[in-house]
Amino acid sequence: MCGIVGAVAARDVVPILIDGLKRLEYRGYDSAGVALLNGTGKLHRLRTVGKVARLQEALDEAPVHGSLGIAHTRWATHGVPSERNAHPHISRDGIAIVHNGIIENHDELRADLKARGYEFTSQTDTEVIAHRIHHHLEKTPKLFDAVQATVKELHGAYALAVMSEKDPDTLVLARAGCPVVVGLGQGENFVASDVSALLPVTRDFVFLEEGDVAAIHREKVEIVDAAGARVERPVKQSELSADAVDKGDYAHYMLKEIHEQPRAVAHTLEERVAGHRLLAAAFGPAAEEVLKKTGAVQIVACGTSWHAGSVARYFIEQICRLPCWVDIASEFRYRDPVVPKNTLFVTISQSGETADTLAALRLAKQRGYLSSLAICNVPESSLVRESELVMLTRAGPEIGVASTKAFTTQLAALGMLVVALGKHHGMDAEREGNLVKRLTEIPRLIEETLSLDPVIQELAKKFVTKNHALFLGRGALAPVAMEGALKLKEISYIHAEAYAAGELKHGPLALVDADMPVVVVAPNNDLLEKLKSNLQEVRARGGELYVFADPESGIEPSDGVNVITMPKHVSYFQAPAIYTIPLQLLAYHVATLKGTDVDQPRNLAKSVTVE
Repeated sequence: MCGIVGAVAARDVVPILIDGLKRLEYRGYDSAGVALLNGTGKLHRLRTVGKVARLQEALDEAPVHGSLGIAHTRWATHGVPSERNAHPHISRDGIAIVHNGIIENHDELRADLKARGYEFTSQTDTEVIAHRIHHHLEKTPKLFDAVQATVKELHGAYALAVMSEKDPDTLVLARAGCPVVVGLGQGENFVASDVSALLPVTRDFVFLEEGDVAAIHREKVEIVDAAGARVERPVKQSELSADAVDKGDYAHYMLKEIHEQPRAVAHTLEERVAGHRLLAAAFGPAAEEVLKKTGAVQIVACGTSWHAGSVARYFIEQICRLPCWVDIASEFRYRDPVVPKNTLFVTISQSGETADTLAALRLAKQRGYLSSLAICNVPESSLVRESELVMLTRAGPEIGVASTKAFTTQLAALGMLVVALGKHHGMDAEREGNLVKRLTEIPRLIEETLSLDPVIQELAKKFVTKNHALFLGRGALAPVAMEGALKLKEISYIHAEAYAAGELKHGPLALVDADMPVVVVAPNNDLLEKLKSNLQEVRARGGELYVFADPESGIEPSDGVNVITMPKHVSYFQAPAIYTIPLQLLAYHVATLKGTDVDQPRNLAKSVTVE
């Protein structure tokens, strides 16, 4: 959940490193730093606390240049945000390193290094790696060999980029559990933790596999695998454009991404549905046999993706009549699950690099699941590469830390999974056609819902002074309420909780008073009448209601009941994707009124690549 950029070239690489850090800042923004080698052969390091703009200011005041360098933007795991804990970290004789991940045996290695006379200037686990590499360089003249020896001693997850004054034409990379990619140029090469950092300089990428160590030179790339054997990894061309990560005319990435949802969902459905039917190859040629055999579904995800999976559970059970379990990945890993025969293992992740979700997938491969399916937004990600079946969500780059279009495209992909499973478990062509039609209507309905933006902007003013909020929904809308509460707390820092509305009288009702707004999603479905009873429970305790309601719901504005009318004719199958839109807008406008950092909320990072 930090960002790495590196380059080796004949030209000055500082502009490339800084631009790359800016494109990766969504991954971490506690501190930033750069290390360079120039014509003098001496290492130059500069680190600052805060965002990349602070590092840019420092470079403007005291310019430095170099043809080989590494840079990093950090989200703290070991040690508080400070200059001394910022990357790059250095050791003796001009060794510098940047690192994503967590080294679990750093205390043991630190004690050994202190006994050997090494002094530590930071609280980080990364500095341990730098000193360990120097220790091994005393036995071998090659940086590549020293890094290989070092990573064999590390327990945990890491992506490393290392440079040394004694090897001034080489960057050395290593990867275990955290992504790192090589960008190929003409007479120059680049490294990063995400392809988006390098799109202005290359479209050709090599993705390191688990356990790989690589030497990056201007003219060549050398890779060995975990066993030490020399290997060739395929070159892949990215389809992303460099301007896909620009804000355009929007004030924030989050607002841009909210408004991109009609197009993102349409792209996710494109070439997968036609003529009111789901195309057989939507999940790949191998999927047909797997889906026929599937007798149960296990979904594993984190955060917003877990909410998407929780929505899907209702439809998989109600429409496909298959048992479905949804687990938070960090809990699934440790609960020793019993695996029913022919269970399909489904992972959901925006980045495809979420550490807990990846670990859950690797565990599942040992437990006898029928097959694995990844629903993911990043085609080059570890989750995609390690899964047997894949459904790409095609949302495009999502930079805002608070996920929006990733969620709705995941819902679209999961909707297609429901149809695909249903076709093999008793669903007739008419039912399939109806569900596919509903899916294809979602982009238009989202567009219509976005027209409520001015209304919600006014509504947000009533939340700015509040310290708490309660979100309610029923059925497949209960996870949508959870997602709405998550968005509000993530970016406005207002404490928010969500409940299935029927749970009100089992505890949360004790919190309700005139100072705690209660936000409700109320589509016109079979649970509407029960939901209305729950609303009466709130009003009887003096609670202020903000209800996003279907126009035919019969819920009318009154004292203490604020009604925001949603689009007509939203079906139960469509409602989760549609009713999440106003909750995203509400969170956004509350946050902007409060003046918080919408795209980069405190203490959070976009891609959680550590446990």
